[in-house]
Amino acid sequence: MPHDGQDMTQTSNPILADLLQLCDVALPAVDYVVTRAKAAVRETVTDGDRVSARLIEENQTAAHGLAWLATYAQSLQQMQNWATRLQADGKFGEVEQLIHQIAFGEYLWQIYGGIPMSQGEILRLQDIGLTQDEMRALMLPEVMTLTQSGNTQAARTRLVALMQEQSANVTVGATGLDDELEMIREQFRRFSVDKVEPYAHDWHLKDELIPIEIIEEMAEMGVFGLTIPEEYGGFGLSKASMCVVSEELSRGYIGVGSLGTRSEIAAELILCGGTEEQKQHWLPGIASAEILPTAVFTEPNTGSDLGSLRTRAVKKGDDWEVTGNKTWITHAARTHVMTLLARTDPDTTDYRGLSMFLAEKTPGTDEDPFPTPGMTGGEIEVLGYRGMKEYELGFDGFKVKGENLLGGETGKGFKQLMQTFESARIQTAARAIGVAQSALDVGMQYAQDRKQFGKSLIDFPRVSGKLAMMAVEIMIARQLTYFSAAEKDNDRRCDLEAGMAKLLGARIAWACADNALQIHGGNGFALEYKVSRILCDARILNIFEGAAEIQAQVIARRVLD
Repeated sequence: MPHDGQDMTQTSNPILADLLQLCDVALPAVDYVVTRAKAAVRETVTDGDRVSARLIEENQTAAHGLAWLATYAQSLQQMQNWATRLQADGKFGEVEQLIHQIAFGEYLWQIYGGIPMSQGEILRLQDIGLTQDEMRALMLPEVMTLTQSGNTQAARTRLVALMQEQSANVTVGATGLDDELEMIREQFRRFSVDKVEPYAHDWHLKDELIPIEIIEEMAEMGVFGLTIPEEYGGFGLSKASMCVVSEELSRGYIGVGSLGTRSEIAAELILCGGTEEQKQHWLPGIASAEILPTAVFTEPNTGSDLGSLRTRAVKKGDDWEVTGNKTWITHAARTHVMTLLARTDPDTTDYRGLSMFLAEKTPGTDEDPFPTPGMTGGEIEVLGYRGMKEYELGFDGFKVKGENLLGGETGKGFKQLMQTFESARIQTAARAIGVAQSALDVGMQYAQDRKQFGKSLIDFPRVSGKLAMMAVEIMIARQLTYFSAAEKDNDRRCDLEAGMAKLLGARIAWACADNALQIHGGNGFALEYKVSRILCDARILNIFEGAAEIQAQVIARRVLD
């Protein structure tokens, strides 16, 4: 084993000796730090014998820092699980070993020295309340070897040299998934390369809806019924398959990757909370894309505070009439049904008075986007994520059939929505991976093609270093996301893991896009280059499906349970 501080990169091979053993020793040290951090934060935010929401808000830096620390710990654990599986299967090659040692070297250093919660917010262990003595748990020789010799310039340079030997259309490193899932990946990668990537930038620049022909082809490939049970017209595949499909479609264009999100949310709502009649009526049409759904939850003055929704639904005979305003509604114009959250109990001011409706509407046209009586809408112009368009909606006496109250019961809407968050956040994490991979694709190609000072950009260490870290962090996000999907597929609660995957994946997507643009230099700032779109698309990932701050708050509450 390397001794304390030995620089293994001075040898011809930059891979650390006994890498998995070093990581096995490092993980308990990280777990100890997480345990002490939990104790310190719990003491700070406890009022009497209960964790106080008020105190968590007053101590957000510590609470959210705990969320990030726990996310890093889980990420390293899943990377080690990945590496161990690959080694057992004889697939832990040089690329994978380099990714693994760089991941551990970098994330261990960040845990000790500062975790970037955002560009201007560096979380240090002392901010959570740890003492110097508690931090010394990370002073093990194995941890110090990984931090000092894991993420080195030699390791990054070697990784990028190996990446250049690979095809542009493959992922960097073995994913650890089975052959069936890799076949699915290959199928959707081909679709993206042939049908999406050549046109996506033009759709973005012209702010056009993704062509309906693309949706029809996706429907034929089973995208919209991927996880819907076969008895309701779907394929009954795993959430892991959803991750692979979402990842590869988003690698082509986030808008295409996100088309399935609305179907996933609607199907999950109906499967978890709908009556058998509702399942039989709606799910086959959603699976075939004959019914395109949209999610109608957010309001202008509530954002993430869904419990404060004011849009109301009033019973009129057997049916309902909806009045109120919604905003940031994706793909609203040409869809057929809205999963609509509204207040049915006017005497409530929190989540307990909310109900979910499957509100039918007529698909619109460019000339008349919202032809349904009682409903109006206007487009919100946005930086990126344009392929489905965003809208503000107004409802004034909008009619919903009584049979379309989800589950046939009022007051269940918020609970029904919460049941979808695991799948939605896993899928969003997968979309983030796709966007990050897209950034790596264009950044690497440009770095190889662009010549400066007599050589390719990729031959400059700080350029190749950026590309190496993109590949490493993409794999970290992948393993965390695939773990969350596996937990979901095994019917285990995974809101914590899904939240972690979304939180980290979104940050990684933004970092990859930002670094890819930096590699492009001034050209990256020109609209004609794809990376300008990828940067805009990446930015939304830290906001929708739970802004990063909200996500960290939710993770902290769960960690402290």
